[in-house]
Amino acid sequence: MTRSRVTSTVILIVGLASLFFYLRGRPTDNASPRPQATGPQELVATVRSEPRSFNRLVARDRTSNLVSLLLHGKLVRINLETQEVEPALAERWSSSADGRIWTLALRRGVAFSDGQPFTSADVLFSLEAAYDPKVASPLADSLMIDGQPLEVAAPDDHSVVITFPAPFGPGVRLLDNLVVLPRHKLRQALTAGTLREAWGLAANPADMAGLGPFVLREYRPGDRLVFARNPHYWRKDDTGRQLPYLDRLVLEIVPDQNAEMLRLEGGQADLTTGEVRPDDLAAIRKAAADGRLALHDLGVGLDPDFLWFNLTDAFGRSHPQKSWMQQREFRSAVSLAVDREAFANTVYLGGGIPVSGPVTTGNRAWHDPSIPLVPYDPARARALLAEVGLRDRDGNGVLDTPGGAPAGFALLTQKGNTLRERSAAFIQEDLRKVGLVVDVVTLEQPAVIERLTKGDYEAIYFGTQASDTDPAMNLDFWRSSGAFHAWNPGQSVPATPWERRIDELMQAQVRSQDPSERVRLFGDVQRLFAQEQPAIYFVAPRIAIATSRRVVGARPALIHPMVLWSADTLSVAPVPSP
Repeated sequence: MTRSRVTSTVILIVGLASLFFYLRGRPTDNASPRPQATGPQELVATVRSEPRSFNRLVARDRTSNLVSLLLHGKLVRINLETQEVEPALAERWSSSADGRIWTLALRRGVAFSDGQPFTSADVLFSLEAAYDPKVASPLADSLMIDGQPLEVAAPDDHSVVITFPAPFGPGVRLLDNLVVLPRHKLRQALTAGTLREAWGLAANPADMAGLGPFVLREYRPGDRLVFARNPHYWRKDDTGRQLPYLDRLVLEIVPDQNAEMLRLEGGQADLTTGEVRPDDLAAIRKAAADGRLALHDLGVGLDPDFLWFNLTDAFGRSHPQKSWMQQREFRSAVSLAVDREAFANTVYLGGGIPVSGPVTTGNRAWHDPSIPLVPYDPARARALLAEVGLRDRDGNGVLDTPGGAPAGFALLTQKGNTLRERSAAFIQEDLRKVGLVVDVVTLEQPAVIERLTKGDYEAIYFGTQASDTDPAMNLDFWRSSGAFHAWNPGQSVPATPWERRIDELMQAQVRSQDPSERVRLFGDVQRLFAQEQPAIYFVAPRIAIATSRRVVGARPALIHPMVLWSADTLSVAPVPSP
């Protein structure tokens, strides 16, 4: 979910009106050649949930995002390993002196998976679709600056001119959020106002087309998604061989993490789209030592799970007896009542570090080390709970509300995700010690997201997927109007003075062309967030990724989908000669 979570990678364009930037990463246009196994190239990966839709304009869950990466292309992409911006469908670009007008040269000879040519008209259509109010796309917010859409024009079939409504520090990095869709397939649906319903899970894969490395061949709900190589994909490796290397990629849907690890260890799966759980690390290390798996240690993760309460006006109006739940003192008390060190050692088996906010030390360019860690202080927690009227009036160890009811809340979390389930149980136990009654409710991931979307919850323990390490690329989390401003999303006007101040700071941070000033401003945002604690963070995991020895070319990253973000350059190890 976003936040969407590096100064060296910020694109600064000042006073260079016509200079073209060929941003080189690993890889850009071409990739290094890989040794190939004989026969069809196929890898099997596991995902933990169904996609919500094949339409990236309406779905933002991890599996839908992964499907989009496999099926579709972008003008530019962020290399998740290096965090640098790379050319993609746009092979080069230039900017005006003030950094507001960008001219992009599109690749020639590129075609969609159905053979139809890709032109600038598809770029214009994709932005129009993302902004259409009838589509109500969650991508729209990530493609706006100061709440205003980008202006786009196409001088010819192979160039696009994009005008930003205001200066934007990250420059064309913003365009990594834009999925380029086929105008010839979806124009009619957009005109009819039915694009939001297009390409749902019941869609015929043969009716879809994209610019990504794969095409969808089969979808079996609850079982698997099968992808085949896109014969029209534009990228080639350094020898001129067309990518992707794989002929087939299978995503098996395995909600249970125990079953997922068993498949990986048993050779039934080649990789997972998530990290190795602390519980499984010892067994995975042994398998790696035995030569059965490859283990990649990536350091501290960018996306710690967190707890938040429903701070919407609608909840406050419908639950006036729980007004204390929406007060800062209550959130601070909950934060103080949980022992983060014990959390890291018990739930993460030592494979995590205590944290107090959403920006971890894994995000080296943007983490502010001056923000202190919230201490474990149950006595202070009880005092704050008393301030909001929660006291143990009958001496039974349970706090009572001013109305005399037991004080507590229902905490939703994801069923089948053992770390989240154990985390919720740990929070439940620590809060019991200060007199709060927590009812943990586990639901399948789609059900959690649905309850969140409808505002039908008291508290949730869940996580978001950072789309980038640059905070300007995760405005849907930080801004009060953002679609994943989890505790109170989509505000037309900031509900609180502190949210208004964060909006102001983020606006200044986004507009600044000075990297050091951007870092300073975001430090102020982090400090204000730490004071208000609208979302409470406890532990950031250390991330390890495992793959089978068959996988060649894996370049794991801290941001999901970790390995499959570069699926077009993965291949299968050749069989050793006898």
